[in-house]
This record gives sequence, structure tokens and C-alpha cells, in this order.
Amino acid sequence: MLGQLLFAASRSAIVRRSVSAFPLTRKVVRRFVAGERVEDARDAVERLCDAGLAVTVDHLGEQTLDAEAAAATARAYVTLLDALRPLDLGPRAEVSVKLSAVGQALDETMALKHAREICAAADAAGATVTLDMEDHTTVDSTLRILRELRADHPSTGVAIQSYLFRSEDDCRALAAEGARVRLVKGAYKEPASVAHQSKTDVDKAFVRCLRVLMAGKGYPMVATHDDRLISITELLADRCGRSRGDYEYQMLYGIRTDRQEALAGAGHTVRVYVPYGGDWYGYFMRRLAERPANVAFFLRALGGK
Repeated sequence: MLGQLLFAASRSAIVRRSVSAFPLTRKVVRRFVAGERVEDARDAVERLCDAGLAVTVDHLGEQTLDAEAAAATARAYVTLLDALRPLDLGPRAEVSVKLSAVGQALDETMALKHAREICAAADAAGATVTLDMEDHTTVDSTLRILRELRADHPSTGVAIQSYLFRSEDDCRALAAEGARVRLVKGAYKEPASVAHQSKTDVDKAFVRCLRVLMAGKGYPMVATHDDRLISITELLADRCGRSRGDYEYQMLYGIRTDRQEALAGAGHTVRVYVPYGGDWYGYFMRRLAERPANVAFFLRALGGK
């Protein structure tokens, strides 16, 4: 129930204004968001990579219905990648792109054009790009754009959400193509007609999708903080003959940092999802909705404890 309320709040303009204006909110948000400036993102990236971790950086923003805003987001990614280029991180650096932030809802061709610009900048920096997945209405468009991008930028990846009924088939097709796939549980409130609703069913679907990806020709990127799913990942990787360099873990900035460091110390690639930018509200509210412990942290911080 709490999760549903928070997901609804993430789309509410009224709640957005109230939460964003609250003086202590930004202090709490710093746990989950690297900062608002490109310099903040670069500093976070350098710190994490020095600690033996890899990164994927998200310039926060989504659901734009303005062509100039979409172009500005694409420019922000190019600026970010230019800032990361002197660090010479190679594949340890990646950017995550929400296509709705670069014009997908306005014109798929526009979104593809901007995504191509970002991919070209990533190539110049030696980095990669992964397309975030949003609600179920965008999946077909996102996969069409992915396939266009991979023709010239074959390292381009995509996120697949296990809670959607269609995702196992999508994973099967992408694995056959040799694509990089970030497997996540899903972060949007979806109707029962298209998505599993219970945690148990979502977890089972995650494992089914993971089994397909591990057995396929692509590169699985396992996005989870769940120790049980991490153990299952190890088991499936072993069964499929994958070494630790043939897949990776992905975790969110500021969450379970001890586990991130432990996995990296054991020789795994661990990529931290680093969000930055001024439009942090929707991202922050979804993190609260996904994990009750994050709500408790937020309330303790507001109380000064």
C-alpha cells in the first residue's frame, strides 16, 4: 500500500512541489543522487572507480514533451561524456539514457537522433550506453530504437523489467542477438493485465529471465541488491560456463555500498548506477517506493537522527 502511494506521488506535480521545497529533503537526497552539476557526477565517478567499481551515469529527467528540452538533455549527456573522457575509464564508464527524456513521446525519430548523438559521444570517450526501460507502453519503441543504434554502436545495451509478462520473450530475442541486457525487477506501477503484481511472482520471473540471459550469447547485467538473487546468479553463471568477466552486477548509488565493495573485492564487475541533475524528484520517490528501509532512512533524517 505504501509503495503504491509513493509511486503515485512520484507522478504528482503538487507533491513534487511540496517535497522539493522542504529544506531537509535535498540533504537526504544526497544519499541517492550524486549532485546537480556535471562536476558532481564526475567527482562521484572518479571516487567509485578509484574504489574498484564501474559506473553507469544517469542525467535525471524523463517524460519531456518539449523538443528543446529533449535536445538539451542530449547536450547534457554529450557534456557529461566529454567531462569523463580525460579519466580514461574505458568500459568501466557508461551512461544510462531514458528515451522519454530525449523526445520519445514526441517523435520516435527525434529520440533516435538524440540517442545517436549520445552514442557517438560515448564512442569518443571509450564508454558505452544503456537505454533505460520505462513503463510498458514504451517497450516496443525502445527496442526498435535499440536495434537501430546497435547497427552502428553494437555495445548499446537495454534494461528489461522482469515483472512484465513479455520480458522472458524479450530476453530470449536479445540474448540470441548478443545484446547487453540489464535485468531489473521494474520500477513503475503497472496494471495486472501486463505485469506480475506479487513480489514472489516478480522474483520468479526475474530468475526465468536471468536463466535465458545466462544461457544466451549476450552480456547479462544483473541489477539487484537481493542476496538470494545474487546467489542464484552465481549458480546459473557456473552452470552456463560463464566466468566473472562474462556478466556483471549493477547496484544503485548509495544503497548497500558494503555489498558493492565486497563483490568487487571478490573479482566481480560491479557497476554503480549514479544519478545526477536537478530533476531528481521522480527518481527519489521511486527509490522510496521500492524499499521500505529507504522510507525509514528518510524519516530518521528528517528527524535529525
